[in-house]
Formats: sequence, C-alpha cells, structure tokens
Amino acid sequence: MIIDMPGTTTRAIAKRLLTERDEGGAVALGRVLTLIVDTGDHDPEHAIAAANDASREHPCRVILIQSQHDGSPSSEGLDAQIRLGGDAGASEVIILRPAGEVAEHLDTLVMPLLLPDAPIVAWWPYEPPAVPSETPLGRMAQRRITDSVRSSDPHAWLRRLAESYQEGDTDLAWTRATLWRGLVAATLEQPPYEPVRRAVVSGEATHTSVDMVAAWLAHALRCPVEVERIPDAPAIVQVKLERESGDIVLGRPDGKTAALHQPGQPEHRIALPIRHLRECLAEELRRLDPNEVYGEVLTKGLARIPV
Repeated sequence: MIIDMPGTTTRAIAKRLLTERDEGGAVALGRVLTLIVDTGDHDPEHAIAAANDASREHPCRVILIQSQHDGSPSSEGLDAQIRLGGDAGASEVIILRPAGEVAEHLDTLVMPLLLPDAPIVAWWPYEPPAVPSETPLGRMAQRRITDSVRSSDPHAWLRRLAESYQEGDTDLAWTRATLWRGLVAATLEQPPYEPVRRAVVSGEATHTSVDMVAAWLAHALRCPVEVERIPDAPAIVQVKLERESGDIVLGRPDGKTAALHQPGQPEHRIALPIRHLRECLAEELRRLDPNEVYGEVLTKGLARIPV
C-alpha cells in the first residue's frame, strides 16, 4: 500500500498512520527501532529496498528524507509518502520530501514520527556529513551509519570520518569486510603462530573496504602493511601475510570464491561473495552499542596506511 500526501505536515502523517493501524491493521506494533535515512538528492529506492530487506530481521519504522529536486510539487513545505504492507517489508516506510524552511530543521521534522522509547539509528547511504555526530539527525541517534564506498570521494571521506569519529559511528566499508576479517583471524589462530612480517591488501582502487582491512591488519599485527590498488577489481581481491615459514594468501579474483594458500597445506576453496547492502545494514542494526574495534582501527590503524 502506497499513500501519497502532498503539501502535508508530520502531524497529519502521524494521524494517517494511526488511522491505517485502526482500520486495516496494516501497521504492526512490534518495532524495535527507528531508522532515519538521509539520501540527500539521490534516488531513494535503492536505500528503501535495503532497509525493507533488513527490516525482516529488525522490524522498524523507516523515516527517509529526500531533498526535493527542481520541479518538485512543492517549493516550500512538505510532501510525503507512506508505504505499508508489501511495499514496506517488515517495516513502515515514511518518505519525507521537505523544501524551503522546513528542510532546515530535520530534527524537528522527524521528531513527531519517532517511535516512543525505541532506539534511533541514522543512516547516510550516499554522501556522509563531515561530522555525523554533530548533525541534527546524528545528535538524536544512538548509532550513525555512513557509507564512504558510495560517496563521491571515498578516500577523502574516510579520512574525514576518522578525524571526526565519536562513539556510535560506523561505516559500511568496515561491515563489507567482516567475512575477510573473520577468515584472516581464523587462519592466524592456527599453528605455527609466527608473527607476520609484512602484509599486502589488494583491491579496487577506490574501495574503502580495502583501506579498512589494511588498517585493521596494521593495528592488530603491528607490521608494515601495503595497499595495492587495482582499477575495476571486484572490491577486495587478495590479502597476503608474509611469515618466516611462508606466505598465507587469501585470494578472491572473481568476487565470488576465495582460495586460501598456506605453507604445507592443500588449497582451501571458500565461498566469499561480495556482500549486498542489505546484509551489511542488517549486521549494523544488530548492535546498538559503540563498535570499539572499528573506532580504534579508524582512528589509529588508518593513520598507518599510505593514502
């Protein structure tokens, strides 16, 4: 069900949600959080699809804010759309398109639509703010999710996020590399337990997950780490760890299946597909406490990686 509400107010939107709940039972009560999504002037459908999929694991109210383009129905005020039922996954989606003065106070705009006594998560799917914790939406949220990979200048944004980091911040470049970190950590927990003398992380030239894995290795292993940037590669393609007894090489050239090579052992083939946005978002919504490891890697490990 899709309900368009041009030239409306948040009070009217909240009233319409109550009406739909009372008359049709279309809106369930078991929401665990409010997810506020700021897409700027980008098309919101990709973010909505990811939020809908993630909501099946974390039922929530999604409030999406989209800047109005030239030629929008309203040059001043608020247009909105409500999506329920099959158009909203296990969530209820409220799309807000503010213009003019209304767009200058986003915290006041969304406040009447927040779920009572529920955590708030803010997500910027495209351009992250320079200081997420100091934006009107960021100050309201317990968790703040950015996505440097999808920004206009990934490496510059990642460095800015490191400078402005506050507890509760996280970036999906870190989440996309969860499986890589798990496999590398599991490999290093096996004998012969030798120190890593040098590491090399190879991947797509602008993909910030490459930088985050390199920063994690530099911070955890205290060894020199080199980044090999390959244009048009499918995200991360290889992690090589140099040890006295021989190199450990985890490679995924096709973006689907990885091969693990270790001295004295046969090759191991491991399913390691590139993670979808919905998987990464669902993972981040599982925890509402600060991610301390991410914070240390971003603020300390990243400084050890050459730009």
